[in-house]
Amino acid sequence: DACAMQISDLAEWVRGLDEPSVAPLLATLRRTLDSFVEIGLGYLSLDRPSGTLSGGEAQRVKMIRHLGSSLTDVTYVFDEPTTGLHPHDIRRMNDLLLRLRDKGNTVLVVEHEPETIAIADHVVDLGPGAGTAGGTVCFEGTVEGLRVSGTRTGRHLDDRAALKEAVRTPTGRLAIRGATAHNLRGVDVDIPLGVLVVVTGVAGSGKSSLVHGSIPHLSGPAGAGVVSIDQGAIRGSRRSNPATYTGLLDPIRKAFAKAGGVKPALFSANSEGACPTCNGVGVIYTDLAMMAGVATTCEECEGKRFEASVLKHHLGGRDISEVLAMSVTEAEEFFGAGEARTPAAHAILNRLADVGLGYLSLGQPLTTLSGGERQRLKLATHLAEKGGVYVLDEPTTGLHLADVEQLLGLLDRLVDAGKSVIVIEHHQAVMAHADWLIDLGPGAGHDGGRIVFEGTPADLVAARSTLTGEHLAAYVGT
Repeated sequence: DACAMQISDLAEWVRGLDEPSVAPLLATLRRTLDSFVEIGLGYLSLDRPSGTLSGGEAQRVKMIRHLGSSLTDVTYVFDEPTTGLHPHDIRRMNDLLLRLRDKGNTVLVVEHEPETIAIADHVVDLGPGAGTAGGTVCFEGTVEGLRVSGTRTGRHLDDRAALKEAVRTPTGRLAIRGATAHNLRGVDVDIPLGVLVVVTGVAGSGKSSLVHGSIPHLSGPAGAGVVSIDQGAIRGSRRSNPATYTGLLDPIRKAFAKAGGVKPALFSANSEGACPTCNGVGVIYTDLAMMAGVATTCEECEGKRFEASVLKHHLGGRDISEVLAMSVTEAEEFFGAGEARTPAAHAILNRLADVGLGYLSLGQPLTTLSGGERQRLKLATHLAEKGGVYVLDEPTTGLHLADVEQLLGLLDRLVDAGKSVIVIEHHQAVMAHADWLIDLGPGAGHDGGRIVFEGTPADLVAARSTLTGEHLAAYVGT
């Protein structure tokens, strides 16, 4: 019974227990449960399966283990701890990071969120670009120093998206009636179609339950499909890479085969063209029983993954391993014109560049991509589908401030092409850019699950009736 209670209620209940024989245990339990509430996870219950937590929730559950620790002089490294957090919750997260620091620890945070960058004592900015154009320290110093440094992050730190002058008119409605998944309280809502709809609310208010729990069962107007892009992991081994995942390798193999008058299977490192020594992986894995395994570059193919005879075939002056080492931006140019012109490959590369992955190399193993990169890779793959309704779950995860603009442009192009786009998002720039906002709340868990506002972003800012409204008004500076 205790495990099934919402943690915030369980914390209250434990506080009321008076059992001297187990007093030390109760004290520790209280601290742990209070940490859950402080970090904004009071809406979970202890019996909730770990697999159903979102990426941000899972990361915060891990943090709780360390928050109660009495250790000092420890270095903590957090990778985007604000993932999945509403601006209201980011403030609480910031307090926790500062508390960890004040205990006498070193706290290192990898982050894009300006609210969290603002509390730093020292900032290290990497760049200047991404992929091969990055990898150098462009600036280190104070937040004020970063603002005037002229680096890409510094220039965009104070970016504020303005509210739209005019919003689009919906072409139809998607009716949801009596939604009760998880904490939803029999929600009735009409989601406008043909526009950019953003679903907001504090973490745990029921956004995902509403969107994922109620929409996929509906096929949209005239049976148009629903394309849902969530934050789930991409299935793929160390043999998979952006070229294989997006289907880009097929047109490339065919182009090479046509140019060399041989069969396409030779140009796959998972098929006939693979280097026989490393089986097309490019490295030899040595399993050391008592220690972590060691990977060494294959001496036969020098890490190129292909047989020497395959590398004799060229397309536009490049062999297959050189093409797979190209970045998306380079490949886009290469397959766009001249002897190597391949429209099918060029179209896929365009979509990868559109979602801000121009810096990825085509042959980079999927296992080396970050969560945000994987989600955008999924997005690029799904853009080609003929869905009528696109559902995106926090597409700004892992995006630099400068790339958020590019993503907004992409969402606009989808809507202008006649699609309906529904985005679950905490980023105020995306909220400000919406045609229609649906705000859930007012709190999380059993304090949420209701619609507290629906309308245009301008109306929400004017009303300031919800937590989201207050933060959005402060963001757009009205």
